[in-house]
Amino acid sequence: MSTDRYTSPLSERYASKEMQYIFSPEMKFKTWRQLWIALAKTERELGLDITEEQIAELEAFQDDINFETAKEREKLVRHDVMSHVYAYGVQCPKAKGIIHLGATSCYVGDNTDIVIMDRALKLVRAKLVNVIDELAKFADTYKSLPTLAFTHFQPAQPTTVGKRATLWLQEFLMDLEDLTYVLGSLKLLGSKGTTGTQASFLELFDGDQQKVDKLDPMIAQKMGFESCYAVSGQTYSRKVDTRVANVLAGIAASAYKMSNDIRLLQHLKEVEEPFEKNQIGSSAMAYKRNPMRSERIGSLARYVMVDALNPAITSATQWFERTLDDSANKRLSIPEAFLATDGILDLCLNVVDGLVVYDKVITKRLMAELPFMATENIMMDAVKKGGDRQELHEKIRKLSMEAGARVKQEGKENNLLELIAADPSFQLSLEELNEAMQPSKYVGCAPEQVAQFLERVVAPVLTEHKELLGMKADIHV
Repeated sequence: MSTDRYTSPLSERYASKEMQYIFSPEMKFKTWRQLWIALAKTERELGLDITEEQIAELEAFQDDINFETAKEREKLVRHDVMSHVYAYGVQCPKAKGIIHLGATSCYVGDNTDIVIMDRALKLVRAKLVNVIDELAKFADTYKSLPTLAFTHFQPAQPTTVGKRATLWLQEFLMDLEDLTYVLGSLKLLGSKGTTGTQASFLELFDGDQQKVDKLDPMIAQKMGFESCYAVSGQTYSRKVDTRVANVLAGIAASAYKMSNDIRLLQHLKEVEEPFEKNQIGSSAMAYKRNPMRSERIGSLARYVMVDALNPAITSATQWFERTLDDSANKRLSIPEAFLATDGILDLCLNVVDGLVVYDKVITKRLMAELPFMATENIMMDAVKKGGDRQELHEKIRKLSMEAGARVKQEGKENNLLELIAADPSFQLSLEELNEAMQPSKYVGCAPEQVAQFLERVVAPVLTEHKELLGMKADIHV
């Protein structure tokens, strides 16, 4: 770690080594050389005067990048692509003359960006699937545990702990759908030339349009893609970056929602994120167990959500066939969105995998509010015994207000059941009323909803991606 200059927290603290490698110089420049080899092979197959010996020389040095040579050359020519063309040529003197033949800088730059985003999206997909898997296990475990639900963060009709987790799950599944669509729609730029017209290649192939038409599909196939974008300027449309960033922002928003709920529940002492044996919650208050992982999820998520504006604005402000004001912004916004999302998903996986549920606290809070929730059922039972529904409704309303005042103003226990039992209009004993206070009676179809959701919606997704399961998160700090 360098101590005398700025280093990104995304690489030092948050992102995994796998994601960092995807956006590393080594990955970038190795991909450049793969693209140059793919171009040379395709041009040879289409009849240009390129020998097998030249291609073999290029392949021999494909992964042996002479970074220092390229660095020194760039100081002189101030052009990164031509510096690496030069450095590759130093290693490959026989092939020097055919490296980058007919191409513009965006041939390696833009195609590499697509390759990198493709690989990065696949890593994000793997981690997202594992978060979904862990959440599904959690939802199944607690599908029948009644808990107080909240609307407006005010006590509302009970749900179950597992049902609440399915709400988080469903949003992550929506993100996976979006990611799958965008990943499946990625195409290479191909070899389009300086303004997208392929004029230089038409010249290279002596005006043979059929050979030019074959160029992009053959390059795409060699690079593991199905196709290239049908039309472009010098660059692929920056709308592509916008779509990718929006997927990442969607994942961030889902993670933020879940982490906020967990933070609120930890305040209520109902659930708690993992807390390590020697972890310090506060430098001043030794007893504290702060939800620092969930807080970090929210912190990084805000960054990703706001960062998604960068590609959108860049896309909107590209002039005609291209301008270069995308470059510096793109070098920051896309890698950092991926690195931050990578960190978010590692944190989500870690939190869900170790989430602690305090069922007795959950039940105690629920039972304190349940008499209010049960008033409709109590009223129906009293009507069955001959009571007047409208009269009973008014009485139960007044008794609820009285019990509520006792709880809020005097800090005493909820005595609504005692008040109802003491009123002869209801004809219900305290024993009968207490029998009605079974939380499972008030959660509706929540347990069944969870079971059906996991079976019908989640299980097919996990089966489809079963080869990705089994990942564990490594949290740095």
